[in-house]
Amino acid sequence: MKIKILTLLSLMLVSLSYAQEKENAEKYIESDMISLAGKEGFTFKTSQGDFLLKPFVLIQTRACYNYYDNEGLALFEQDNVLNSGFSVPYALVGFAGKAFNIVTYNLTINAAASGGSLLQQAWFDINVKEQMRFRIGKFKTPFTHAYLSRLGQTLFMTPPTSLTTRVNIPFDLNAFNPAMATGFDIGVQMHGLLAQKWEYQLGIFNGTGIGVNSATKTTSDDLGIPSLLYAARMAYTPNGPMPLHQGSPDDLNSRYLSLGASVSYNVEANMEASNDLRVGLETSYIKNRWYLGAEAYLMNVDFVERQQTSETMNFYGAYAQAGYFVNDKLQPALRLDVFDRNGTDVNGQLVMPAIGLNYYFMDNNLKLQVMYQNLQKMGHDNAFAKNDDDNGMSEHSICAQLQFAF
Repeated sequence: MKIKILTLLSLMLVSLSYAQEKENAEKYIESDMISLAGKEGFTFKTSQGDFLLKPFVLIQTRACYNYYDNEGLALFEQDNVLNSGFSVPYALVGFAGKAFNIVTYNLTINAAASGGSLLQQAWFDINVKEQMRFRIGKFKTPFTHAYLSRLGQTLFMTPPTSLTTRVNIPFDLNAFNPAMATGFDIGVQMHGLLAQKWEYQLGIFNGTGIGVNSATKTTSDDLGIPSLLYAARMAYTPNGPMPLHQGSPDDLNSRYLSLGASVSYNVEANMEASNDLRVGLETSYIKNRWYLGAEAYLMNVDFVERQQTSETMNFYGAYAQAGYFVNDKLQPALRLDVFDRNGTDVNGQLVMPAIGLNYYFMDNNLKLQVMYQNLQKMGHDNAFAKNDDDNGMSEHSICAQLQFAF
């Protein structure tokens, strides 16, 4: 009897060990676009399971109505409705998988983009162990939870405006106004999970963004170091790794918390005009049907010596958002976004409240998103400053998006 019991316990331990190894190997086969974990679909793999290839598709079709303020000019025949109609923001085709139970990889093409942005991401991970992984290629830089969340599972169809809109710099010498977000880039990153509670990422990137796939950088004249983007992020996750989604109908009975901080330094960025330092603080929380998230970020633009100015400029942005599943398919959402676009030395901020509604159907492969965002200008010295601050931004935006993914 004792032998049988020991044999049975041994078999159970072997089974649990195999299951754990399989879970550890497959939970990193993610696209950063749509969830692949636990979804077989069209999957090709060897009988031993050491090689796997999973194709995936994500298509977003969008209809938008954008109304722009006349900036007080009252010009005859001025168009207030611009950038409206139908669009395809993303048409992704990709492959993700693993090899030798050590390497995981991803290749994604965005057929809706052009130029260097056509290659959305292309990377492979060398998974030495849970605490140490090395990613090489084109992928998301480690800055802001809003961008690190999975594209197909964000609370709103567009990221916070304070992250994506370029700042205002009142100098003709600067040929390129930076945005808060650093997005996709080419580089190398070490990352991992420490003690099942600490996520870290340390990376070096070109700093040229998603639209450039070649090596174009030089050495900094001011600092004497390679003119690259240096980035780091650390997040405390007491309940285990934070999911990449911002609320999912497939995950309505879980609890996760993430408290993170990130920093990046883009040396001689923006046509070699400035050194850009970015810092950010973030928190996100999922409990059953609730998703809550908030972030604040600051950017210091320090002009290089060749620009012949010693002036530096500081900009900040922040947002808070919440979503709740009223049933297994319907998720209303709220967001408040604040942006100091003109710099901290000039009065005035932009405030952008938004409301959204998400509906999932067809086994959650089809997702409908609707959102409205308004733009308010607060604290400016005069009407001219108000109109100059929001230049190029819509006052009212109503969008509906239908997304299909498998």
